[in-house]
Amino acid sequence: MKSNADLERGRASYSEQSWLCAFESLAAADQAAALGTADLERLARSAYMLGRDEEYVAGLERAHQGYLDAGDIAGAVRCGFWIGHSFLFRGERARASGWFARSQRLIERVAHDCVEHGYLRIPVWLEQMGRGDFEAGYATTTEAVDVGQRFGDADLIWLARDEQARALLALGRVEEGLRLVDEALIAAAAGELSPIVTGIVYCNTIAFCGANYQLRHVREWTRALTQWCARQPEMVAHNGLCLVHRSQIMLLGGEWEAALEEARRSAERFTRGVLNQRAGGEAFYCQGEAHRLRGELDAADEQYRQASQYGREPQPGLALLRLAQEKGDAAAAAIRRVVGETTGAVARARLLPAYVEIMVAIGSLDLASAASRDLEEIAQRLGCEVLEAMAAGACGAVALAGHRAGDALAPLRRAVSIWTDLSAPYEIARARERIGLACRALGDEDTARLELDAARKAFDQLGATPDRARVEALIPRPSAGPTHGLTGRELQVLRCVATGKTNREIATELFISEHTVARHVQNLFAKLAVSSRTALTAFAFAHDLV
Repeated sequence: MKSNADLERGRASYSEQSWLCAFESLAAADQAAALGTADLERLARSAYMLGRDEEYVAGLERAHQGYLDAGDIAGAVRCGFWIGHSFLFRGERARASGWFARSQRLIERVAHDCVEHGYLRIPVWLEQMGRGDFEAGYATTTEAVDVGQRFGDADLIWLARDEQARALLALGRVEEGLRLVDEALIAAAAGELSPIVTGIVYCNTIAFCGANYQLRHVREWTRALTQWCARQPEMVAHNGLCLVHRSQIMLLGGEWEAALEEARRSAERFTRGVLNQRAGGEAFYCQGEAHRLRGELDAADEQYRQASQYGREPQPGLALLRLAQEKGDAAAAAIRRVVGETTGAVARARLLPAYVEIMVAIGSLDLASAASRDLEEIAQRLGCEVLEAMAAGACGAVALAGHRAGDALAPLRRAVSIWTDLSAPYEIARARERIGLACRALGDEDTARLELDAARKAFDQLGATPDRARVEALIPRPSAGPTHGLTGRELQVLRCVATGKTNREIATELFISEHTVARHVQNLFAKLAVSSRTALTAFAFAHDLV
């Protein structure tokens, strides 16, 4: 009697997506009397949703054998496919290949057409797209859609259509791809797919939309994934990835403390299951980014190290951290290395803004300019507003560093416009800071002050301590006392000298050449009647000029 009660409770809980109760009840029923194949599949899927990958595969293996014993070859093939799928995403390619090969051999014994033929196209298109052959991958997914439609299998149809969208984006057919993405969201959110496939579609779509810089879609899909996870509080499998996606969106939106908390929760609470383990590296990287932007450099260093241990490339964040630590050579070496070994245009685009920033900082303007042009070409080819904003910001930074302030303004204002539309406050503030410097270089001090004040306020609200301090040094302070005949630029240089900066560091901070800095320093020596940087520093502090 207890076995029957456990079995009925397990089936009911499975239908209600109460995964822990379903797993425990079905496992208890199985202890009393071996479950049949359908209930073994329910037990296995419940284990999957709890992040228990070993028990998921074990349940499917038993169901696979049960179907074989009963002569149900299609059922055995279905279980074999999902076993292979699990091993594939755990990185165990030999075992995955073995299960796919066994399933293919078995399906050849089925005389009639069946939907499992379509599922066995999945490892084929994964291999094709994995090697970059998106045309072939798209053709294979089309075959699978046809099979799914013949048998009315929504899971197969939307697994295939979702991958069609991925292929279309990769092939530059962006509008077609995004239309499929939008339609897939309707199917996933409406509960038309099984729980496992729903989770796969959510996570896959967010990943490839993010990789293609489709920020608006990433935000909308992440909101939908969050709601789906909230309806299943016992679920473990997809929660870690969901929190990482939320953290990434919060970082861009300026919610850095909340982003840190979501990333910490992902890394600390959701470690079970292959999906969450794969999210671990990204969770640590997100924490590193938040700490770096807030000026918490030691904490950032540790989080990037943890990300690397999880197999997540810690660039470009780590290179930007080295730049913040005034280790320009290390920053340049790291970013050159990772850009040099990254061949795909879309992947390179993620690295190029940091490359430009670092090359500008160390004075390698030729390299910065080449990278800026590369980024602009990628943005034009892909027609993506995020990449357009990144390219415009890089173009403006290079023009400003090259003393072409007039050429810098148009791209920088374009960057501000796009980032404003995308609600990215840190990126807006960085662009406005550069606009302020360009206006100052053109003699428009009033506009320069307005732009720099806006940037300073934004950095202050974000908690971007290093950025706020840098902009603060650029804004002339009202002084009740005399300026001793110094110009506004000479006062800026004096303040930088007084904080111990070298001529190169001052040139980078003020976006002027080292030669110009040296000339200002000589003017300061003459006007203040001193002969050393130490004396300049003493004078600045003695007369409240710092």
